[in-house]
Order: sequence, then structure tokens, then C-alpha cells
Amino acid sequence: MPTTFAHVAHHHPHDHHDHAHHRGHAPAASGFALAFVVNLVFAMLEAVGGWWTDSIAVLTDAVHDLGDALVLGTAWYLQRVAARGRDARYSYGYGRYSLLGGWLTSAVLITGALFMLATALPRLWLPELPDTRGMVWIAIFGLVANGLAAWKLHGGHSLNQRGAYLHLLEDVLGWAAVLVGAAVMHFTGWAVVDPLLSMGISLFILYNAIGTLRTGTRILMQAQPTNVDEVLVRERLLALPDVRGIHDQHSWTLDGSYIVHTVHLLVNEIGLERARALKVEARQVLHGLGIQHATIELEWPGDPCTLHDH
Repeated sequence: MPTTFAHVAHHHPHDHHDHAHHRGHAPAASGFALAFVVNLVFAMLEAVGGWWTDSIAVLTDAVHDLGDALVLGTAWYLQRVAARGRDARYSYGYGRYSLLGGWLTSAVLITGALFMLATALPRLWLPELPDTRGMVWIAIFGLVANGLAAWKLHGGHSLNQRGAYLHLLEDVLGWAAVLVGAAVMHFTGWAVVDPLLSMGISLFILYNAIGTLRTGTRILMQAQPTNVDEVLVRERLLALPDVRGIHDQHSWTLDGSYIVHTVHLLVNEIGLERARALKVEARQVLHGLGIQHATIELEWPGDPCTLHDH
């Protein structure tokens, strides 16, 4: 825990930001609610449609949307949990709970994609021409439904929101591919296009889901946030008047968007008023570089510090 002096001019500005940060969860929660309902209803409809048209590509997206519906329902709940303020148990708040939504999304999509790959592969040798007219109508409906849900989640900042938006966007692209594939099969009779579409959609889902899983793992392991340039942060802080050196500089992210930073600043022989002003200047610099929460320790020449090598 930093000394009391390290918290000068910090409490009120940061609290103001936290309130604004949590208020941003409200529209996100409503977006998750709509996306959940749309995916659940449409997944049921397209499962019936896939069976009716005998299309493995439509059934692949049905499995995908069923997984998304489960994940979005969980993400909706986790987003509400993440919006809670700080308390005695979670001093940084509940924002990291949103990571669970991103991980669950990835696990479900990876499982579904592998299952559909195994299902589609045998059809390459024994393809069956599906009901292409039915596929066209289902694809158009899928584009509209998933496009609406993706639009509602557009602009989210947390890993949870970005993960859900990404998968809804994948649904839109998937249905566009199904629409094109149905048209090609209708005019050419190439039945092999159906399993190829299914495999292409599954591989695309698999690639992006693994990426989301890796991102969540990096956040949990407190890796350096990709949107924070530690070298630039160091240069900007060293450029402040009365700052002689910097060490023990660390950055990590709470949920993929909320950045936490700690740093020790070695300063000249300055008094209390200048120290207060310097800390305000340092926080303004860090905030301008995308860091929302900063803990700054000031050290004077001759002060012992046992953390230099950590």
C-alpha cells in the first residue's frame, strides 16, 4: 500500500471517473438482452429450417447461434454484475467478471465449431443438394436478425462486449456466405458447396474464438495492455518538471478497457505543495495516454526503496 502522501489529489477525481465508467454498463446490458432474445428465438427457427432444407451450412449456424444465445444470456448477467461499484470484497469493483463472458463465448464456439467440422467433412464425399430456395429465405432472415443484434452491441469497450459483438458480426458474415452459397447451388447444382460453406464458417469461428480466449488469458495474467506504450509513458513522465527518474512502472487492465498503472517517481527536493501539483500533472499525463487508474509513489533523493529490482 502506498504512503498517504502518494494518494494526495487522487481520491475525488478518480471516484468521478468510476461513476461514469459504471454508468456505461447500462446501455450495454440492454444490448445484451436484445441480442440474447434475438439469438435464442432465431436459433430455434434456423434449427428447424436447417432440418427442413437439409442444409449442413444452415445447421452449422444454428449450432453457432444456440451457443451464442447461451453465452449472451450469461454475458448479460455478468455485465450486470460487472457494473457494481467497489465494496469491501472487490476494491477495484466487479469489472473483471466480464472476462467470464468472453471465456464462455470462446469455449462454446470452439466446441461447436469442432463438432460441425466433424459433421461436415463426410459430406464432401457424399454431398446432398439442399433446398436452396429455403436457404435463401433463411439467410435473408438471419442477416436481418443478427445485423440488428450486432448493431445494438456496436461500440462496446469491455472484452465481454467486444467478444459478443464480434460473434454477432461473424453471424452476419456467415449468413451472407450462406446466401451466396445457396444462390450458387441453385443455379449450378453443386451440392458440395453446402459442406464447404459449413467448414469455412466453422474455421472462421474457430480462429476468432481462439483469439478471444488468448486475449482473456493475457488479461488474467496481467500482461502489458497492448494499447499502452510503456516507453512513451516513461518519456512523458520524465519530461515533467522536478522528475529525476522512474522505476517500478507497471500497467495492467481490469477488463480489457480499464487500465491500471503504478509507478515510482524520483523527484528533486520539493515541498508538499509542489509535490501535490506534480502528482496532479502526472495523473493528467497518464489519463491522456489512456490510463484510468494511477497510483503514484513519490521518492526524494536518499529515500530507501527496496523495490528497484522488481
